Amino acid sequence: MDTYDVAIVGAGPIGLELAVALKRRGVSYVQFDARQIGQTMSWWAAQTRFFSSNERIAIAGVPLVTVDGGKATREVYLAYLRGVVMQFGLEVRTYEPVTEVRRLEGCFELATTRRGVAERTRARRVVLATGGTDRPRRLGVVGEDLPHVSHYFREAHEYFGRRLMVVGGKNSAAEAALRCFHGGAEVLFSYRRKVLPAKSIKYWILPELQGLLDANRIVPLMETEVASISESEVRLRHADGLERGHAADFVLLMTGYEADMSLFRLLGVPLAEGTQAPVFDVRTMETGVPGVYVAGTAAGGTQDRFELFIENCHVHVDRIVRHITGEGVNAGVNGGATYALPES
Repeated sequence: MDTYDVAIVGAGPIGLELAVALKRRGVSYVQFDARQIGQTMSWWAAQTRFFSSNERIAIAGVPLVTVDGGKATREVYLAYLRGVVMQFGLEVRTYEPVTEVRRLEGCFELATTRRGVAERTRARRVVLATGGTDRPRRLGVVGEDLPHVSHYFREAHEYFGRRLMVVGGKNSAAEAALRCFHGGAEVLFSYRRKVLPAKSIKYWILPELQGLLDANRIVPLMETEVASISESEVRLRHADGLERGHAADFVLLMTGYEADMSLFRLLGVPLAEGTQAPVFDVRTMETGVPGVYVAGTAAGGTQDRFELFIENCHVHVDRIVRHITGEGVNAGVNGGATYALPES
């Protein structure tokens, strides 16, 4: 069995950028993803635009150009990632989840499943670039798994002419509510706080949404929390402590997403309470387990107040490559002390 220098787990933007950097330096690597490249973005609603400007989410020195010069949509960015993979001839073993990883003498052994067949691969180092939004953050209420309830907003058309309850208050909820309103849905908006968090909503969405809420064209249900969901209504717990039922044909639970930190746990990487962010050295991105690195938004675990995005994770690639190749380590914050993001 051949042993690679590096195994990369995850093929999002930062994982792909790292693969390019390793390939350019002649470092042997293997890359896995449980699903497709850029998987997180693939479940965004059609034509969703990025917060960040194109130059900030471009990777590997490849310009990201849009027809109108505006911010890229999910469709444009996924096509861009496919282009990067083809341009550099990256070999990504997609739809091959890593199910187990263990430390051997001088290397790590990764167990994967490929088309139902178990595979084993060895590498001297492992980089976990598994992202920070792997699965929905569940509310744990009765009715959450009913067929008309979803944690993903995909298309406004399916809610045309129907009564839709949108739960949440940050950008995903705001954008879903606004797009479904314009798609002809009767929208109710439930948020647990009194005021929308302006810093967490795209600047071109917030004013219009707030205006529609103020005019009651989107029904504002502020300071409410979901108590239960049935086939015909959502019971909300209001600020006065009372529960009230609100009729709804569909429910979108846009309450955020969680990171999958299972591989970190398997490897024994220390994790912070709450966010489950891994402990790592910011100069090198090496975790508390020698030979195991973190890259991309996985470094923040499950973020509530987001601090890590594609645009400020590019530096992870340089830090990891420098450490692996012995090119030298750039000075980082905290003087290179072991560091984990604080709890949200």
